[in-house]
Amino acid sequence: MRTMTDTSREYAEALFALAAEENICEEVYNDLRLVLSQFRGNPTYVDFLASPNIPINARLDGIEEAFGGSVCEYVVSFLQILCRKDSIRSVYKIIMDFDELYKASQGISTARVISAVPLKQAQKDKLKEKLEQLCGKKIVMECITSSSVLGGMVVYVDGRVLDGSLRRRLHDLKEVIEK
Repeated sequence: MRTMTDTSREYAEALFALAAEENICEEVYNDLRLVLSQFRGNPTYVDFLASPNIPINARLDGIEEAFGGSVCEYVVSFLQILCRKDSIRSVYKIIMDFDELYKASQGISTARVISAVPLKQAQKDKLKEKLEQLCGKKIVMECITSSSVLGGMVVYVDGRVLDGSLRRRLHDLKEVIEK
């Protein structure tokens, strides 16, 4: 039995294959980011598109009205397919999977940086440069400030954790003292 995650991945792979064949991966990637932004800004819109109480033609027309002309026709058609197949609620996961496929094809990694205080632009630039050297890929950084980090930062990239937090340093010091 296929899970929603498997189905979402299959949809993302199919759209990515089509975009690659048409040589429009970047355009589809950017259009999907726009769709994601619109859906996040209007969370009830997905409920509307998924509602069996609303005639399918009204939902399909709603997609055309909302996105026709602002995103490529492949993305509009793709959203309509999801609507027809009662899979529109998977759109967030599908877009995340497409994002992952696109970035992998472009040699891009996302680094999630959690720090105690907001990083200054110069710090972000220097960190990005170091991470690109370390990973051998272009890096897109997602910076988050969290009180769970006492000082320093924790970086998650390509399945690795680079922990330069004060909490980690204190833990390491404690281990040295207890030996």
